[in-house]
Parts: sequence; C-alpha cells; structure tokens
Amino acid sequence: MPSAKPKSTKSTKAKPAKSAPKPVRVAILGTGGMANRHAELYAQIPGVQLVAGCDVDRARVEAFCAKQGIPSAGAYTDFAKLLRECPCDAISNVTPDAFHAALSIQALKAGKHVLCEKPLGLNHAETKRMVAAAHKAGTIAMVNFSYRDWSGLQAIATRVQAGEIGELRHVEASYLQTWLTAPIWGDWRTSPGWLWRLSSKHGSKGVLGDVGVHIVDFATFPAGPIKKVFCQLKTFSKAPKNRIGDYLLDANDSAVLNVEFANGALGTIHTTRWATGHPNRLALKLHGTKGAFSFDSDTGTDTYRACIGADTATAKWQDVKARPTPNNHHRFITAIRTGLAGQPDFARGSEIQRVLDACFESDATGRPVKI
Repeated sequence: MPSAKPKSTKSTKAKPAKSAPKPVRVAILGTGGMANRHAELYAQIPGVQLVAGCDVDRARVEAFCAKQGIPSAGAYTDFAKLLRECPCDAISNVTPDAFHAALSIQALKAGKHVLCEKPLGLNHAETKRMVAAAHKAGTIAMVNFSYRDWSGLQAIATRVQAGEIGELRHVEASYLQTWLTAPIWGDWRTSPGWLWRLSSKHGSKGVLGDVGVHIVDFATFPAGPIKKVFCQLKTFSKAPKNRIGDYLLDANDSAVLNVEFANGALGTIHTTRWATGHPNRLALKLHGTKGAFSFDSDTGTDTYRACIGADTATAKWQDVKARPTPNNHHRFITAIRTGLAGQPDFARGSEIQRVLDACFESDATGRPVKI
C-alpha cells in the first residue's frame, strides 16, 4: 500500500491586513429634507462620521441630529461657533441657494473641505469668488450635481470623450417635471417648500436655476462647453393675480435653450415643471459622425443605448448596461483622503453658472449671447 504523501513544509506568508480608511468627520450645514439624503450617502462610506448639524432653526437641527445619531452637543445654530468649536474636517452645505456662497467661503477660510449643493451660487460673479476662495484654501471644494451619480451618464461621457461617436454634430437634452400638474410630491399650492421655488422674492431663479442647472451640466459633461446660447423663459399663470399668500409666482416655469457648443455642434436643452406624466425625467441624445448615444432616466439610470459601428448602417440601437461608478459623496471623501481634486469641482459649478447668467441675459434682450 503506497504511503501517504508528506505534507508540504513550505511556509506561507500571511496577507497584511487592510488598513482602515482615513477617518473623515463631516458636519451638515442646513438640516432640511435634502440634508437627510446627504447623511444617508455618507453613512454608506466606511470611516466617515457625522459629527454635527447646523441650522437657524433649533428644533429642526435637534431633530436632524437625533435622527442621524449625532450627539446633542453637535447641534448648532451658529455656523461660526461650529467652525470654532467642532472638530470636523468637511462641510456639506445644504442651505438655500442664496446662502451657498457666503457660507461656503466661510468654511473654506476655516480650512474645511466643502461639498456644496447646486447651484453653486446665484450668479457667475458670486461663483468666481467661491472658486478663488477654494484655490486660496487649498482644500477640496465640490458641487453636488447629483445626476453625476448615474453610471449611464458616466459611461456615455467616457465613450464620447474617447471619440467613439466621432465628431459631435447634434445634441438633445431635457429635464421634465410634473409637480405643477400632479400632486405626486405634494400640493405645491399649500406647501412653502414648493411655493418658494416659484417666487423670485423668496430666492428662486425658477426652473432654469433650480433644475436647469442640472440639465446644462448633464448635457455639457459629455458634449463639452457651450459657446453661444439663445434662451426663452416663460412664466405661466397659476393663481389669481399669480399670487398665493406672500408668494408672488413670478419665477420661470419653462426654459428652452438653443445652443452652439465649442466643438461646433448644435443642440437644444429644455426644462419645465409642466411635463404631465414625467415626475423627474432626464433625457439626452448625442449624435456624431460615427454613431450616437441615447439616455432616458425613465428607463433606468444605469443603462443607455448605443448606435455605433456596423449598426449605424441599419440604424440599429443596442441596450448597454453601465458599470457602477462612485457617487459624488464617495468622490468627495476620496478626494479628501488622497488630496487629489474631485469632480465636479467649484470651477465646474462656476462654468455652469456662467451659462445660466447668459440664459437670463438672452431672455431679457431677445438675442443670442456668446459665452
């Protein structure tokens, strides 16, 4: 009977244990509804700790901190005091649009990393000051264009920029919402949370400033910068004398942009709150000399369609599943840990605001505006 083979005496080296990710302490500035979404996304990232919340409303910030497991000592109503006393590394600025610039600059001067909600500021002059403050601080400064989180868009941008559809010729982009025609998100007529978005007196730049900022970024991320824009804005009557209580409903409801891109392509970008049947739909088509890509969030955010190569001869479209990509919050934390600038950064936010300023100028003058 053959003897058993001797056991190997070859030594094996133990694999080194993975080191824990560098801790990052985050404070949330502005603790309304969107703050909870920021908190949820940070909670998914190992090593990130929410250490504080700040809001002018004491009851609201205390409720937010209790919900998110932040100790009561981390509930602030004075942002300057938070910056002096709270041991935090980064700030998520989730305040109303009018406060983005001043509070972000304050945080940057205190040496904090900043992730700011969109729009970055109220106008291009304001956002240029924010970019300058970020450069001086040398910290990470990003803007939360949240639809960059969609892997379908990321995949399209990578392929367009790699030249897979050749030279870009035509672009179509739209952002459609229905909350003025359907109570899907609540009754806007009785909710200050929606009414302020319809009133310039309450800080609104209308649909162009609220969600148009998203679709301009969404289109130009793969297509490249805009060189010239002709824009029309429209405000429709929604109540007697277009007023509900203290809210004069004068902010734009619909926006249509005819654009020329720096690469010579032409395109249309439009957005409205009157789009019956579409709670929140972003769509994009990019046509080049060698093919085309198409995206529709109503059919999925991690898929898109492609007509390239031999399929262009028969106009055949193929469905494509995109690989997962990090979201903005992951990119923000990674940038903090590595010291490498993340995207979309403040410069990008300022670039988009420059386009929006040109849109308001074009609508006011009735003429195209060069950017």
